[in-house]
Amino acid sequence: MRLPTNDFKRRLLAGEAMTGIWLGLASPYVGELAATSGFDWLLLDGEHGPNDLGSLLAQLQAIAPYASQPVVRPPHGETVLLKQYLDIGVQNLLIPMVESAQQAEALVAATRYPPRGMRGMGSVLARASHWGQMTDYLDRADEEVCLILQLESPEALENLEAIAAVEGVDGLFIGPADLSAAMGHRGDPGHPEVVAAIKEAIERIRAAGKAAGIVTFDEGEARDYLAAGCTFVGLGADVTLLAEALRGLAARFPSR
Repeated sequence: MRLPTNDFKRRLLAGEAMTGIWLGLASPYVGELAATSGFDWLLLDGEHGPNDLGSLLAQLQAIAPYASQPVVRPPHGETVLLKQYLDIGVQNLLIPMVESAQQAEALVAATRYPPRGMRGMGSVLARASHWGQMTDYLDRADEEVCLILQLESPEALENLEAIAAVEGVDGLFIGPADLSAAMGHRGDPGHPEVVAAIKEAIERIRAAGKAAGIVTFDEGEARDYLAAGCTFVGLGADVTLLAEALRGLAARFPSR
């Protein structure tokens, strides 16, 4: 048995536009439902969703039979946590709050085996290698990891080119909500100053030869971002879609 090619990474590096959705309900059932809906990727959120290692594993198992590819966002880029994520089979990572090339280098090292990095050697115990049955796992695991880093502050944008230049970084993702707050426009990612900063950042990411990503809950904005060259675009979240549908239905049948 051999390690399969990471098609999500191949498509991302080829510049193919892919759209997906945030999953914050921490539910394998919802994950499987989303996986049958036609999205290119599904973001399992451990930063703002109530996910732990067990709930992420259950969602990975539920999504596995389908074409939609899982991307996982940890609460932070801590080496031990990333090791556990990789061992349960995560290949695509979106790391929040990256602000420097030094952070980027540390994250690359955390997701690679020695001598290139510092990932712990425990693949025989891991789902990622089918418990040692993938004969080429240790030789190819590094190259199949896809690492996307979130830029969410003015400092991160100042260091954009240096972060993009780190070998092993596959894409850069603009976080509009945190960026707008850091720029003094909390809750207003549509502020002209924020929009201008995002547009410039996308151009700089593309000029650096990296995939550009972003999330929006507005379909018109999503189309604009795709037209601007973003190839990793989030279209919404399970939580907001469900909440809006429930509230809309309730509002159409008000209590008397």
